[in-house]
Amino acid sequence: MTRAIWFIIKVAIVVAIAVWLANHPGTLAINWQGYVVETGIGIAILIGVAALAAGIVLYRLARAILGAPRNYGRYRRSRRRERGYQALTRGMVAVAAGDATTARKMARKADGLLNEPPLTMLLSAQAAQLQGDDRAAKEYFTAMLDRPETAFLGLRGLLTQALKAGDRVEALQLARRAQSLQPNTPWLLGTLYDLEARSGEWAAAEGTLQQAVQAGAINPDDGRRHRATLLLERSFEAERRGRSDSALSHAQAAHDLLSGFVPAAARAARLQMAIGKHKNAAKTIERCWRVNPHPDLTSAYREVVSSYDPMTRVKLFEKLRNHAPNDVESLLAVARAALDAHLWGEARAHLTKALEMRPSRRVFQLLAELERAERQDEEAARAWLAQAANAPADAAWTCSACNAVSPSWGGLCGHCGAFDSLEWKTPTVSMSLMSPESAPTAIAHHATEPVTGQPGVAPGGQIAPQGAT
Repeated sequence: MTRAIWFIIKVAIVVAIAVWLANHPGTLAINWQGYVVETGIGIAILIGVAALAAGIVLYRLARAILGAPRNYGRYRRSRRRERGYQALTRGMVAVAAGDATTARKMARKADGLLNEPPLTMLLSAQAAQLQGDDRAAKEYFTAMLDRPETAFLGLRGLLTQALKAGDRVEALQLARRAQSLQPNTPWLLGTLYDLEARSGEWAAAEGTLQQAVQAGAINPDDGRRHRATLLLERSFEAERRGRSDSALSHAQAAHDLLSGFVPAAARAARLQMAIGKHKNAAKTIERCWRVNPHPDLTSAYREVVSSYDPMTRVKLFEKLRNHAPNDVESLLAVARAALDAHLWGEARAHLTKALEMRPSRRVFQLLAELERAERQDEEAARAWLAQAANAPADAAWTCSACNAVSPSWGGLCGHCGAFDSLEWKTPTVSMSLMSPESAPTAIAHHATEPVTGQPGVAPGGQIAPQGAT
């Protein structure tokens, strides 16, 4: 619409000029070197316009001829760049499809056509990785570190290679360099946290964990569980360095963070008992017992009440049972105390009820012990032990990453080194128990006796953290 209006305006101007010239006739005379040329004013204007148009045409023609080499070179460069980007795109598609040969071919082609190393180096590195040429890939990734715009991508590639090779020391250094460039990248924060935790750098891991939760790399519930585990490991570290106050404060903080976290409650209770606070230790165990009765708590409570006579210990275990009266673990704890006090009838009553609720190896083993202690009936004891041998395996601290079974809880799996991976569950495969001494990468602590098992979620709907219930 605008163009049509503008055309009409131009036509109107031309018509107006023509009308004006028609109403104002005249002649134009040129006298030069004895020659006289006369013409009408209209013809003179037409000649002038034609001359101007011819001049413009000649100017443009000359400009096109003179600029032809430059324009041709520009066209060639444009076509080369277009072909380079096509090769780059095809190379990326080949990487996504896992076609190493095509990816490497397109990487070389793009590198020859494009004078943009940041684009082609990444494709070349990925193509080399697909072909299994880790050395070439490392060279490309290392070269990317020299350019600010590709340094982060280079670090990510080198970090991936280090993790693949199992070089956690190198991986940790690379992750920290990458984090200095992109401090809030979720995947990087999660990786850095895992590396710091696996390396036993508990304080650094705790700080990174907080950042990872804020960035959305780790959900808040998992973050609370991981932090409780880190606090416990810091407690053990403080104790090894002779800082008993810090050891207790870290353990207490872990228990306050997750009241149903069995290792934290057992740890805090033992440290409280070590400084003579037996009542506080008992309350700590009772608080956790309400949420999650567990054999580790039974062992810790037995230490707390060890100074009392056997009959008093039975009463104290009865008090503990009242915090979770319908749980099998409560029955077994009282039965064990009754056995130690030679209260055969009470022990048998609790074991019989436990057998009705959940038959397990521990129940059969305790019944065998009862037959020997009360009646010296070896035949009956062997019958119970035979049933124990055929019963399903009791729950144990089992790594969710590798299914290895540990006799005690620790922040690190003694078999695969995974952090916060020990769960209280029935092992899916039969494996030998790992001893803490056989796994230097793990930090193992108080061993437990054979156990019956608890689910991953504590009674009452309270979430039991991974690595403890």
